[in-house]
Amino acid sequence: MMTPGIILILMFSVYPMVTSWYYSFFSWDGFSKVKYFIGWANYRELFHDPYFWHAFARSGWFMAVSTPVELVLSLIVAIVLNERALRLAPVFRTLLFIPVVTTTAIIGIVMSFVFAAYNGPVNNALQSAHIIHRPIDYLGNPHTVMWTAIGIFVWKWLGQPMIYWLAGLQTIPSELYEAARVDGAGWWRRSLSVTAPLLAPFAAIITLIVAVGNLQVFAFLQSLTNGGPVFSSETMELYIYRMAFGAGGSASTTRLGYASAAGVFFGLAVFLVVAIQVLVARRVLGRGPARTGVA
Repeated sequence: MMTPGIILILMFSVYPMVTSWYYSFFSWDGFSKVKYFIGWANYRELFHDPYFWHAFARSGWFMAVSTPVELVLSLIVAIVLNERALRLAPVFRTLLFIPVVTTTAIIGIVMSFVFAAYNGPVNNALQSAHIIHRPIDYLGNPHTVMWTAIGIFVWKWLGQPMIYWLAGLQTIPSELYEAARVDGAGWWRRSLSVTAPLLAPFAAIITLIVAVGNLQVFAFLQSLTNGGPVFSSETMELYIYRMAFGAGGSASTTRLGYASAAGVFFGLAVFLVVAIQVLVARRVLGRGPARTGVA
């Protein structure tokens, strides 16, 4: 029963990972039969390429900004929708989860029109309300493109951590809240004394899942900005794609070996981030039951 899954994992996960390590030591365009072994030259070139470091920094910055915003907003929404008195909670949950299951490329293309500098609905609405006097080029300005992309990205994926938070909130016994109310605890006190301690183990796992997911923005940014303007929204995934397949799609400009080296370096960096988060999560999970008294 496991054989088909194992074969697919070997074909589409293990094999590409191993070959990327292998090709990173070669000068190869990905199409010709001849490839030249150059050792660590691709890695040395990476360390002297400012575009690589800028893309690397943008990926980290994108994750660092979007992750806490997404976590906090989704937690607030989950707490509100977890109230039993809110009869339309299932409807709101569905509406917030629809962008998650919508194709990422479609979201990127549609939002590029929504935030267009001229005749875009956002600019038209803001100008009609006299909030701005002239259109803002949200996706065409290097100073606003990443902030706009983060806002759209958080909106799209907000429903996913919301479901995780709801699952965690629904494991908290209602008797604890009732006991806190009897003791005179208000909403804020109940949140600090009951909700926060019991959600800590869930928070560690949810943070790990969201942070790793926020590094995987290739399809989103490619369809929204394609790394522009002037590489100002180019993250590591877009940089690797550009090096592997060429800026204009020409085989003469492809550098699969160099792109493989960039992919290996980025993969190791992501692995390091995940390892740190896993260690933190294990520490939180290990002391969570002892602190909260929940088995």
